[in-house]
Amino acid sequence: MQRVIGVLELKRATYEVEYISLLDKPDWFLKASPHGQVPILIVDQGVLFESGPITEYVDETCGEFRLHPSDPFIRARHRAWVELATSNYLVQCRTQRSLDAEQLNVNRAELSSAFAKIEAVLGSGPYFHDSKLSLVDTAWFVLLHRACIIEQCTGVDVLADFPKAKLWQRELLGLETLMKSAPEGFIEEFVNFYLHEGTYLGTLMRDGKGRCGSIENATCDPATLSSCCR
Repeated sequence: MQRVIGVLELKRATYEVEYISLLDKPDWFLKASPHGQVPILIVDQGVLFESGPITEYVDETCGEFRLHPSDPFIRARHRAWVELATSNYLVQCRTQRSLDAEQLNVNRAELSSAFAKIEAVLGSGPYFHDSKLSLVDTAWFVLLHRACIIEQCTGVDVLADFPKAKLWQRELLGLETLMKSAPEGFIEEFVNFYLHEGTYLGTLMRDGKGRCGSIENATCDPATLSSCCR
């Protein structure tokens, strides 16, 4: 969802968001979504599902500029890097919900493998495709955004060994349009789900290991996170 909203914001599209409970999905949603998963995009022509096709549709139909490159080979290459980001969303989720230090190290190693691959192809920046924003940036922004929250709250920086990715993270977090992709209350909901007392990272946060300290004293929110990560 965040990835789709980020693209909608970048393209200055007019849209409305309706959030649903994944524990109690409404009938209209189950009828509209072929696999019962979010996000979906409802337009005049019908319903689109899966973030990749949705973001490409928005890119092709909204705004006066394109995030996807016109060259067929480069466009296909970008799609591949988008897929790598998507395939690691659950890896990052597992890492964040690790129960102990050993499990965290195992999961973090898998996540670091993905960042090592993107690190190897990042150029001088500031974005994946040099100075031009692309759908690759919006896909990886989800990972980079969450990595920043984890670092600030727990002191664990999964990008510590990847200086190019770290600079990339800083640039993307500095874009107000992408930061608007996080809904109001996102940080609190994120912390409650991933950094509760039962997770190892949650223990680190409550022990004051992160620069934000406990959530009650945290200064990281969608409006201030870019400066928090500098």
